[in-house]
Amino acid sequence: MAKVSVLNMEGSQVGEIELSDAVFGVEVNEHLVHMAVVNQLANNRQGTQKAKTRSEVSGGGRKPWRQKGTGHARQGSTRSPQWTGGGVVFAPVPRDYSFKMNKKEKRAALKSALTDKVNNNKFIVVDELKFEAPKTKEFAKVMSNLNVDKALVVTESNDKNVVLSAKNIPTVKTASTNTINVFDILKYDTVVVEKAAVAKIEEVYA
Repeated sequence: MAKVSVLNMEGSQVGEIELSDAVFGVEVNEHLVHMAVVNQLANNRQGTQKAKTRSEVSGGGRKPWRQKGTGHARQGSTRSPQWTGGGVVFAPVPRDYSFKMNKKEKRAALKSALTDKVNNNKFIVVDELKFEAPKTKEFAKVMSNLNVDKALVVTESNDKNVVLSAKNIPTVKTASTNTINVFDILKYDTVVVEKAAVAKIEEVYA
């Protein structure tokens, strides 16, 4: 089991925690991690892009000139793709980009991403994050104490003061234990997790 220091909001060590190998010590499967990221990005796509084909644009019903004898190339319609105002060749149509990943694959990808952060010393455990009121300045000070710039902050519960305090910091994103995902773990350099949230993650994903 990997041991990680537990820090307080001032950045001082207040203890140690052992991380479960079932979640934070698995063999990193890069293929599943990549697949999970592609899956999330694909599922987020609206798929509403649309352009008109030559059958959908208005006009062009009459042949512009006779077939032979004009010196022009033969044309059947002024709405062919080569004409200004014509339709689009192989025009995009609304579609669903999403695809399915099995639950076991998603869990394995998430565990791989978390293990990678632990292996690279980019996983920080804090005893708790508590703010009496939403204060961006206070949250930024905590991040500075932890020597962290770009971070995903995972809390046990969706603490309103923590979420609002971090909201205006562009390099920080907050998440609760049930909303963490592979894309966010990879996007942010460091994962900062509350001690109670670590236990909850191990309980859900072990």
